[in-house]
Amino acid sequence: MRIGVDLGGTKTEAVALGRAGAELARLRIDTPSGGYDSLVRGIAELVAAVESQAGESRAGGRAPAIGIGTPGSLSPATGLMRNSNTVVLNGRALDRDLAAALGRPVRLQNDANCFALAETMAGAARGLDTVFGVILGTGVGGGIVSGGRVLAGHNLIAGEWGHNPLPAAAPGEFPGPPCYCGRNGCIETWCSGPAMTADHANATGEALDPPRIAARAAAGDAAAQATLERHLDRLARALAGVVNLLDPNAIVLGGGLSNLDHLRDRLAEAMRPHVFSDVFTTPILNNRLGDSAGVIGAAWLWPEGNP
Repeated sequence: MRIGVDLGGTKTEAVALGRAGAELARLRIDTPSGGYDSLVRGIAELVAAVESQAGESRAGGRAPAIGIGTPGSLSPATGLMRNSNTVVLNGRALDRDLAAALGRPVRLQNDANCFALAETMAGAARGLDTVFGVILGTGVGGGIVSGGRVLAGHNLIAGEWGHNPLPAAAPGEFPGPPCYCGRNGCIETWCSGPAMTADHANATGEALDPPRIAARAAAGDAAAQATLERHLDRLARALAGVVNLLDPNAIVLGGGLSNLDHLRDRLAEAMRPHVFSDVFTTPILNNRLGDSAGVIGAAWLWPEGNP
């Protein structure tokens, strides 16, 4: 049995999977709000509960190790959490504290890496060797999976394409909007959901979220259509850079913007002129696991359920 935990800002979920990936049990709780120690205790109790529920099946038992998906990542310099929007985690040795509370090894990856792993092992890119998973939502993130394992990188930042500059920036795109990371013109400031809203507002004076912009475009609104075209062009340039560097077997789209038809239908063709190749046949896939990807990916962090 393998167990994964998806630690979110408001909800935390745990799942127990059998050896072949069949779901044995799943539980969700409100993320504990009483501070860091309360959060660690809450995760330990959640793991115990899902393990107990899975134990009612013939395939149950005690998982030898636990996978954790979380916003943010561990610093290779300090071993402490950084860049998490669950701010009580920052500066804490979350993996070591959870291992002590659970009494067994813990492997921790950020939520984008877990998304990519889930879609590779059990979702849209199942069976493919190298996969780039894209998160397009309130931010822009990504994860790389190769040979069934997360590629975390030497500095534990592999896949963080959202904080590269937008490629081939036009005069009106330079230096670009300010990013929370301290720089200007990051891909995230052009391709995220809030970025689309801001771009549309700059062009029209009207603040609309991406689904409303898409609905207006479908109804024939020229300004909304132009906003979607600008977003498509910028995202195509950004992802073509990933293809030129990594050349994955597939790209899987996740996050709220992955539901927009103009990305599913036209993104590959928009990327083609920017890819350094005479052919471009990389599949651009929509995710299959939806909100379940994070917790399923966390469960797959330990191959075969063992350290």
